[in-house]
Amino acid sequence: MLAYIIRRVGQSALVLLIVGLVAFAMFRFVGDPIDNMLGQERTAEDIERLRSQLGLDQPFVVQYYKFLEGAVQGNFGVSYRQGRPVAEILLERAPATLELAMVSGVLAILFGIALGVFTAIRRDGVLANAIMSASLIGVSLPTFLIGILLIYLFSVELGWLPSFGRGETVDLGGWTTGFLTESGLKALILPSITLGLYQMTLIMRLVRSEMLEVLRQDYIRFARARGLRDRAVNFRHALKNTMVPVITVIGLQLGAIIAFAIITETVFQWPGVGLLFINAVQFVDIPVMAAYLMLISVMFVGINLLVDILYFFIDPRLRVDRSGGH
Repeated sequence: MLAYIIRRVGQSALVLLIVGLVAFAMFRFVGDPIDNMLGQERTAEDIERLRSQLGLDQPFVVQYYKFLEGAVQGNFGVSYRQGRPVAEILLERAPATLELAMVSGVLAILFGIALGVFTAIRRDGVLANAIMSASLIGVSLPTFLIGILLIYLFSVELGWLPSFGRGETVDLGGWTTGFLTESGLKALILPSITLGLYQMTLIMRLVRSEMLEVLRQDYIRFARARGLRDRAVNFRHALKNTMVPVITVIGLQLGAIIAFAIITETVFQWPGVGLLFINAVQFVDIPVMAAYLMLISVMFVGINLLVDILYFFIDPRLRVDRSGGH
């Protein structure tokens, strides 16, 4: 087990290095930040001096090495646009994104699993078929369109919920939250539904498919023949064996929620790191863009590593195979 974890951590570190290298190389073609930082009256001397101060006159390999050296220490440089440390800016924006992602993830997992089990058990029912038909909306429509439709219905037509912003927040010693205010909770409803709807429908359809497959197995028939109640068969036996492949998808979708929050934050003008990245692209703020992509990569890799470790506790066959192999 320990050797497996060490090997996976090493693979994860290699993935992060490759992602950082590709991202840092792509940013060289986004544009020249000097054009946005200096006015029309700039001279050639001004350009060279600023380029030297920012380290842009150094070779690409040197720039990337210095970025990695600082990133390991939690130092992502200084924002070209705001003139402030990137780590400080990310810490200010992270609570909004993490709060939105957490609510969206919880909604997607709870409703996805519950509706998946229900549609599998009642697969011939009218309500189950209606839910499966409605789930096509969450799968087929793009996220930004779902957000616009929700804004039009609940903000423009009905006027029940705010269409943009985070609402009133409370500062809890460096962590800002909207859970403690009425306007903050209202502002969270539409973005969280928009962000989690696709993941919810994907989890629901996967749970239903795996549940139907498990219910056809011989040991389920044997359990019913022994006189076990339907509740025990469906939840104690069938659902438990269904969750092994579902956990993989849930882990990937949790990472996707954080990564795709950039679209939802743009639609709802949510003050998170996704909207910060969009603004950074417009102003060619390379330190902010690089730090954002590295942050997303770390979350993806960390979640995948956690899912792999959870396999050992959920599926006993993996532990047996590992023991037999050794």
